[in-house]
Amino acid sequence: MVQSISDGSLVDPALSNPSCGDSAQSDPKHVIRRSIHPPPAFGSSPNLEALALEADKSEDQDGDSSVHANSHFSRPMHEITFSTEDKPKLLSQLTALLAEIGLNIQEAHAFSTVDGYSLDVFVVDGWPYEKQSWLKQHSFSPKRDDEKMGTNAYQNYVAIPNDGTDVWEIDPRNLKFENKVASGSYGDLYKGTYCSQEVAIKVLKPERLNTDLQKEFAQEVFIMRKVRHKNVVQFLGACTQPPNLCIITEFMSGGSVYDYLHKQKGVFRLPSLLKVAIDVSKGMNYLHQNNIIHRDLKAANLLMDENEVVKVADFGVARVKSQSGVMTAETGTYRWMAPEVIEHKPYDHKADVFSFGIVLWELLTGKLPYEYLTPLQAAVGVVQKNLRPTIPKHTNPKLAELLERCWQQDPAVRPDFSEIIEILQQIAKEVGDDGEDRRKDKSSGGFLSALRRGHH
Repeated sequence: MVQSISDGSLVDPALSNPSCGDSAQSDPKHVIRRSIHPPPAFGSSPNLEALALEADKSEDQDGDSSVHANSHFSRPMHEITFSTEDKPKLLSQLTALLAEIGLNIQEAHAFSTVDGYSLDVFVVDGWPYEKQSWLKQHSFSPKRDDEKMGTNAYQNYVAIPNDGTDVWEIDPRNLKFENKVASGSYGDLYKGTYCSQEVAIKVLKPERLNTDLQKEFAQEVFIMRKVRHKNVVQFLGACTQPPNLCIITEFMSGGSVYDYLHKQKGVFRLPSLLKVAIDVSKGMNYLHQNNIIHRDLKAANLLMDENEVVKVADFGVARVKSQSGVMTAETGTYRWMAPEVIEHKPYDHKADVFSFGIVLWELLTGKLPYEYLTPLQAAVGVVQKNLRPTIPKHTNPKLAELLERCWQQDPAVRPDFSEIIEILQQIAKEVGDDGEDRRKDKSSGGFLSALRRGHH
């Protein structure tokens, strides 16, 4: 895919002090050199000429004319995107290929997916003989299309104006940090505010930054910025200019399900348990429908808001770990991990279903999976001896059956989340989450009240 973009200068968001939620786009991954033009549009259709002129105006206001005294429209610029299977030295091979055909690379952005594919985006100078009029001829112009179709004709889409900025790029000066709520070897999690809204701010530690960590950060932002669901923690924005790398999400005042179960010793009644399980299933079903595999589904990554809605968090790539034992070491996730993932075999979305089965057992018992084993011992048992947690005797039969289906050794026979939602809703209907249960929960303040009382 080749998309033309104009040659201009990009105003640094850290210097422009935009209003909340309105700052310049910045890409999170490998930048070969400082950008002097708008960053890749990734398939959108901005007003390219206007972008270049705006960038020219901003550069002139900064009083720096040395970079582009005669550069604007001297030759077009293009965005070239390669999507292929990931392999060693791919980036260097693509770079050499572009050099061979006479293209001067201005920027390169590389992304890798969890299923082994690579997305490489290059911003290049055009060839010297290309004409300036090319840009105007190919600029997006809905009005011109309307004139061809007639005044009474309707377009099959509504053209939304694009000002070339990315609404998720956040100026760090608009963030206010309050207390630290979690810490790990790669970053810290803070409660704070952004434009007077309570937020959670995940900050990568500058001293730990390296290529791999920046790649994982880019992958997480790439996934999170497209996610919109009531049962997935809402991404609000990110700061993507090293060394100030951070991700901003809505703040979940209820804390994690893990803390509620294991620190506050909370207990879910069956109706509340089913509500939590349905919330999680809906969030996971949404992710899977959008080809996102969580890979780290566990109680610590399920957060509760003030309305007792449970949301999935830290999907894709998650590096910030809390101070609880389950999150401080990567081996801690073995307790929830599917056997195919433990064995480093190819896996798909059914790996999340296995983890959900362990989470469901955790909700049912309030216990840590395989609590008398180390994480590594648990992993060996799961793979070699088909080890699974013991289901309590008096468990609802249909719920027990669902547990066993979710943690089958063969991923193909595990249910998907759309089926899981139907099963859980049917069980909830049979259990009868009636007014009496609701009154009891409300009279005691609900299951979050115990969690809140534990914090004061």
